[in-house]
Amino acid sequence: MSAVQVEAEPAGPASGREDVIVVGAGVIGLTCALALLESGRGVRVIDAGRVGGGSSHGNCGTITPSHATPLAAPGVIAQALRWMLTPDAPLYVHPKLDPQLWRWLLGFAARCNPRDWRASAQAKAALLNDSRARLEDWVSRYGLVCEFDSSGVDYVFRDARAFEHGQHELDLLREFGVRIELIDGGAYEAQDPAFKPGVAGAIRFDHDAVLRPDKYVDALAQAVRQRGGEIIEQCALRGVRRDSDGLSLDTARGVLRAREAVIALGAWSPQMSEAIGLPSLKRVMQPGKGYSITYDRPALVPRRPVVLRERKVCVTRWDSGFRLGSTMEFSGFDDSLNPRRLAALERGAAEYLHQPVGPVERERWQGWRPMSLDDVPLIGAVPGRDGLWLATGHGMMGVSMSAGTGQLIADLIAGRATAIDPHPFRPERFA
Repeated sequence: MSAVQVEAEPAGPASGREDVIVVGAGVIGLTCALALLESGRGVRVIDAGRVGGGSSHGNCGTITPSHATPLAAPGVIAQALRWMLTPDAPLYVHPKLDPQLWRWLLGFAARCNPRDWRASAQAKAALLNDSRARLEDWVSRYGLVCEFDSSGVDYVFRDARAFEHGQHELDLLREFGVRIELIDGGAYEAQDPAFKPGVAGAIRFDHDAVLRPDKYVDALAQAVRQRGGEIIEQCALRGVRRDSDGLSLDTARGVLRAREAVIALGAWSPQMSEAIGLPSLKRVMQPGKGYSITYDRPALVPRRPVVLRERKVCVTRWDSGFRLGSTMEFSGFDDSLNPRRLAALERGAAEYLHQPVGPVERERWQGWRPMSLDDVPLIGAVPGRDGLWLATGHGMMGVSMSAGTGQLIADLIAGRATAIDPHPFRPERFA
């Protein structure tokens, strides 16, 4: 794959043309920008809102090679249909007339089979493992102050049958190099006094990690600016066209010209599908709504980040706070905060933890994850649009996959050999 090199012609104010414009100042856009700057490219980042204003802000911040298996798994659709009349279920599809959503669900259902499930898991594992190693290096090399902690993540179970069932994916994860430890319930309670009696068992993924995502995004933005990158907020993209010597981007701040552009708009990517020349994004992506509640840290917290497995509640603690999060809701771009779903996070935590909430509540949040049909990101060149690149569709794994995605985009644009096989992520697989 070829790319115009930076040295070919100076870009910037004198020529009226940027080198690379990254559209989207979330975790994916900023990691792309940082990796491109390290490759010697000039970079300007634009965003319709503010830095980290989307799903990068309020997620649980876990870095999880353990989550390689995709949501598009056998049995998921049947479970979602059973939960459709349970508005606070962990996976909820709003029972409304939305043809685009239902077309997406049919396509998603077609991939809920063992062959596609394994193929998606293999692709996700490659990116997650690369990103996990790269992120720890970036935290050190760039001085990213984001409360990074490599102590691992635990899945905790209160039901013995659920604990046994939760082990059926472990052999596949071991194939992908994920380190796994099974812990008896009594032993786990002895290790972690934050948990109420009744733990059936736990699965420990000791190579997983955690960070505070809002601080991570702020630190990435600082690193981008320190290396000469520019970030322009309140600068929405309206359209993209190719001209004789590059790309013209119509924005809320006027027309910007660039040699190349990276579209990293997360869940908003389908809204720009016609402009970027990939109309299939409308049928292959849907916003998956997640929720979180952030508190001041209670006196007794789990020793490491945990997923309360039966209730699908993620619990993270940092020196600066405590967060309950997760759930998956397919309701389009509804931005309301559903109090029943937020309450389900607290109820779920109360089943497991002596102190399930903090002394002061700081924020109730919702955000849209960019869910693709196969739960694998779309990373690479937009077919038929020279100079236009896509980095989106990371689902619930945006933070976990961020550093690897940024490096993959930078390597593809430079025409270099990539650390992982880029083929499974190519956008044209859905064209």
